[in-house]
Amino acid sequence: MRELQTQEEFSELKNSNQKTVFLFSANWCGDCRFIDPFMPEVESKYSEFTFVHVDRDKFIDTCIELDVFGIPSFVAYESNKELGRFVSKDRKTQKEIENFIESLA
Repeated sequence: MRELQTQEEFSELKNSNQKTVFLFSANWCGDCRFIDPFMPEVESKYSEFTFVHVDRDKFIDTCIELDVFGIPSFVAYESNKELGRFVSKDRKTQKEIENFIESLA
């Protein structure tokens, strides 16, 4: 999964005409580590999306701006339009994540 490097990169990806799913996470988050083993499978299953990991601690201002206060959380964009969000502090299953991505179509 691509790792977000800068705020400018976030803006570029958010504004692009490519469907982008941002995964907000942190190294210390146990529920975030829970999804790590199956995320490559999710990424390959939904290859029409670009998946980008956003480190919550490095991009806290972006999290505040987007009202992402629980992790792991997902926010999807295309052409600067929010397609959907799966934001909560709860542990997420592979099925729940796939259901969210399928709801974006």
